[in-house]
Amino acid sequence: MFSKYGNNTVDIFALCSTFFGITTTLGFGVVQINSGLETLGVLPGSSFIYQVLIVGVLVSLSIISAVSGVDKGVRILSNINIVSVVVLLLFVLVLGPTVYLIGSFTEGIGTYINNFFSLTFNTHVYEAETQPWFYDWTILYWAWWISWSPYVGLFIAKISKGRTIREFIAAVLIIPTLFNFIWMSVFGNSAIWFDVNIADGALSQLASNPDALMFRFLEYLPLTEIISFLVIAIIIIFFVTSADSGMFVMNSIATKNALISLKWQTIGWGILLATLALILQNAGGLNALQSMTLITALPFSVIMLLFIVSLVKALAIDQKYYERDFSTTTIPWSGESWRQRLKQIVSFNDKKSVSRYIDTTVKEALYELQQEFAQNNIDATINSYEKPQRIEIEIKHDVVNNFVYGVKNETRVVSDYLLNEENLPDVDDSQTHFPKSYFGDAREGYDVQLFTKNELISDVLKHYERFIEIIVEKRNEMFISSNANRRLE
Repeated sequence: MFSKYGNNTVDIFALCSTFFGITTTLGFGVVQINSGLETLGVLPGSSFIYQVLIVGVLVSLSIISAVSGVDKGVRILSNINIVSVVVLLLFVLVLGPTVYLIGSFTEGIGTYINNFFSLTFNTHVYEAETQPWFYDWTILYWAWWISWSPYVGLFIAKISKGRTIREFIAAVLIIPTLFNFIWMSVFGNSAIWFDVNIADGALSQLASNPDALMFRFLEYLPLTEIISFLVIAIIIIFFVTSADSGMFVMNSIATKNALISLKWQTIGWGILLATLALILQNAGGLNALQSMTLITALPFSVIMLLFIVSLVKALAIDQKYYERDFSTTTIPWSGESWRQRLKQIVSFNDKKSVSRYIDTTVKEALYELQQEFAQNNIDATINSYEKPQRIEIEIKHDVVNNFVYGVKNETRVVSDYLLNEENLPDVDDSQTHFPKSYFGDAREGYDVQLFTKNELISDVLKHYERFIEIIVEKRNEMFISSNANRRLE
């Protein structure tokens, strides 16, 4: 009972945090787009009517992208945005004060590393004149990022399925952080250089109006009008890609990750985002949006600490899962037919011989095992695939991960030492084939070419025994449950 209500509470906080985080983004985006269009003479002013029109266009594009799905609208817009951002970055780097930017980047990284702990823990409690800036920028951005954490975390986790933790950290933490360092160095230091050397302080006078500052900064670069329109397009696509993936995640949270959800629910989230953003914008402007972000981020920051504890527990379970050995009753292949096995060891297989092994020995073993499972009232299915050739036995479950044991036709590159060594088995090609086992939980498989039919059956059963031993333990519930097997309730 506690777990049920606890999960619902976390979902509610995550939903509210995501909702107001995206609403704040929409508010900031609208103001900046409006400022840019006004600077370029597209709009005559920045009244509330124009902001309503901009919100309507942005949210409509986001809804269309969200309804079309992650593999279509979201991915296409994200790819366009990445290319556009890189083009803009290179444009400023090459046509701006290039040498100055490279030097400032190196010095900025060094300064940040040297002052990391001071910058992290400094609250300016003894510097009264600095605290307003600290609250309006540092604290606000911390809260803003926290409000985005449930949405970004869930979305990235969903599109990162099948990746390792190392790949996840590199793609989500290291590469974006490095790009952020480069982006801030190029644009921030370009603005400083132009302000000191060309603008005579005109840019620094706009520090309190950052939305207009961006477009005034571009006036000191060539092709100002074209680049300004590119910046507006990037801001629009940034918001649309944030909002559409946010709607996708909010819909997933609200429906408890149902496999199928109605499109009108996604549309409803878009309408709610637009309505609240306009209400807050009209009532108190950016200050109202910032206040809502702070209010929703504070309770979720506590939940984030609990997430850290849960992650440590999950990784501990994960490690124990993959290090879990087989039962002591497991018997390796015996010494029978040792002459045939020696011949197999010193021989290197081609694709046809491995394919023949899979179509005969492996196939016979799995089908015989399937019949025996059926005798014990367990439904097991045999799945066959091509390119690469593989066959597997699968036992499906509603709550826990499906049990899968398969064999595929795998290739390996032969070492040059083996090709040239006389007192080793002869091999004619630089590649050889072998039948390799694989499992439903992504553990590393191994070569099974020396297994007879009965030994292959024994190998499947030892993995099934390990599977049963793991799922009966209550502490493994979080790890063994699978969204992929979840039915729509």
